[in-house]
Amino acid sequence: MIEIAGIDHLVLRVRDLAAMERFYCAVLGLSVAKRNEPLGLLHLRAGESLIDLISLDGPLGREGGAGPGREGRNLDHFCLQVADFDLDRILAHLKAHGVEPGAHGERFGAGGDGLSLYLTDPEGNGLELRAR
Repeated sequence: MIEIAGIDHLVLRVRDLAAMERFYCAVLGLSVAKRNEPLGLLHLRAGESLIDLISLDGPLGREGGAGPGREGRNLDHFCLQVADFDLDRILAHLKAHGVEPGAHGERFGAGGDGLSLYLTDPEGNGLELRAR
């Protein structure tokens, strides 16, 4: 049997790498772990995990076919655990950055039932921010 310990990384194919980097770094507080410009690949640190952004116009991005959009998204959503989850503070922070938050409430996840909030990134990928 294989025992999964957590998410190592996930990969999003993106149209506007700079806008996505600004969103994930300035709004959500991730940091750049590594850049691989020849491949059009940006690795962002998300706690112990990574979110990799692949530019559609880079070598890796061109291999994947059509890009994400309302009719052909890469995924429904992914969930990021938030260490100090204060819903009011998070809502104010998102609004200050021009991000319209979605539904919030108690939901089930890897750690059991807990408070979470949905939103989307600039290219329509769904995110869930969840109390740890």
